[in-house]
Amino acid sequence: MKLAAACTLAFAASASAFAPSNVAGNRATQLNAMKDDVAKVGAAALAGAALFGATLPAQAITKSELNQLSYLQVKGTGLANRCSEVVGEDTITPKSGSRLTDLCIEPKAWAVEEEIGKAGKTEKKFVNSKVMTRQTYTLEGIEGSIKSDGGNIVFTEEEGIDYAPTTVQLPGGERVPFLFTVKELVAKGNGGSFKPGFQMGGDFSVPSYRTGLFLDPKGRGGTTGYDMAVALPGLQSGEEGDAELFKENNKTFDVGQGRIEMEVNKVNAEESEIGGVFVASQPGDTDMGSKVPKKILTKGIFYAKIQ
Repeated sequence: MKLAAACTLAFAASASAFAPSNVAGNRATQLNAMKDDVAKVGAAALAGAALFGATLPAQAITKSELNQLSYLQVKGTGLANRCSEVVGEDTITPKSGSRLTDLCIEPKAWAVEEEIGKAGKTEKKFVNSKVMTRQTYTLEGIEGSIKSDGGNIVFTEEEGIDYAPTTVQLPGGERVPFLFTVKELVAKGNGGSFKPGFQMGGDFSVPSYRTGLFLDPKGRGGTTGYDMAVALPGLQSGEEGDAELFKENNKTFDVGQGRIEMEVNKVNAEESEIGGVFVASQPGDTDMGSKVPKKILTKGIFYAKIQ
């Protein structure tokens, strides 16, 4: 109940922060819009996320406790899809050559930007949604280098399980697929030490939800399959060619841009662990170029180790 209340409060506070905006065709405009979104919603969303991240839930489990469990003890419990909790409020100052490892990012709540009509006017708001994907949507084992830039920590993501195909459902029943990811993340911090209240954020790449080998129901694909819908030749010939079905026939591997903001609220210096909350904004699936992507807002917790 606390989690549901926290998510509702955070999204209710953040929804009004998003002003209507036209869908931009170029990547730079989309990125700038997402930066504005996260900048506006960051404080409210992180504050709401802190409500369920500040105290350990009844089922919370630390990394050391999780390492003591066998495969059969974890199997079927959902623990494999969860990030470990951190206990402590210490300070960790990374040394030269340090790395951030075992980064785990677990979403707790999702919202999708929708156009809401009221009194003859249309405005864009984020609508709470529920996840339809089974418990495989958490990112795990991510690692990368830590450097200092002007006395501030800079984390560069390099490898790990850094993407997870995920689908959420809107209240009306519409399902929105997207590739939850932090690929090529470069997160810049606001200080030189990890401690409660430390924040870092940055941009990341969002690859296409589907790859070039995917075939749609008409057998069309990006790198294989038919060039057009064989059953509809009349719509793909003549003076205008396949103008009506151009986007459906010509599949593309779209790479979008997202942004994530993270705030540390727990630090265990003895175990070199940090934990906290995050809020991320990214585009959804384009169906290989044939649809306009929806904007997805994700909020949850994270865990990492400093080595």
